[in-house]
Amino acid sequence: MADNNSNTKTLRHLAIIMDGNGRWARKRFLPRFAGHRAGLEAVRKTIKSCVDDQKIEVLTLFTFSSENWRRPAEEVGLLMKLFMTALDNEVKKLHERGVRVRVIGELDAFPPELQQRIAAAEALTENNTTLSLNFAANYGGRWDITQAARKLAEQVERGELRSEEITEQKLAQMLCLADLPEPDLFIRTGGEQRVSNFLLWQLAYTEYYFTDLLWPDFNADSLQQAIDSFSKRERRFGRTSEQVKGEDDA
Repeated sequence: MADNNSNTKTLRHLAIIMDGNGRWARKRFLPRFAGHRAGLEAVRKTIKSCVDDQKIEVLTLFTFSSENWRRPAEEVGLLMKLFMTALDNEVKKLHERGVRVRVIGELDAFPPELQQRIAAAEALTENNTTLSLNFAANYGGRWDITQAARKLAEQVERGELRSEEITEQKLAQMLCLADLPEPDLFIRTGGEQRVSNFLLWQLAYTEYYFTDLLWPDFNADSLQQAIDSFSKRERRFGRTSEQVKGEDDA
């Protein structure tokens, strides 16, 4: 995982929990699924803004958490269909814009046809460099750390690694998105102020931004407000303000 220990206010990696689709629909006396469809349009707008306006390198979206299986079966089924439809309709357009698509999480739990679409989308776009677009699906931060620890344990069992050689850096290398910079800014819409098991390790030094806006109402202006807030913050990474200012003046 890339080192983020610098005071730069450059926003390279943006991570978002897209919360509030169901409440958005309920306020309009619509079924919850209508909110998810509206949320997909907000995803399109956010990707466009990241590519065209903000020049962000990495965008990671919490699409479906490992806890979301607890929702009503009908809603989960509709979400799976929406995911497949989105892959069918959007991946070619994303590819044409130079966007690399990746899905992280326990994908084995998804229907085979969805797994096939994911694999095809990743293969088609794997060499694109304009934006790395990551969808966290059936993902949990605790699962991510656990699977990383398991990989290290397997190396120890094979005699490739000694337990005393395990470091934070070695564990970080086994996490999802290890080849990308850690998130600089985390946004959560919908008014909740928690990370909900999303990128727990990776968000350790990330700046947080919470908004009451429901996800379908999130747009380029909303994103700019979050980025403006980010740009005013001093990122010290354990150092003093004087040290940071000294680096800035150098």
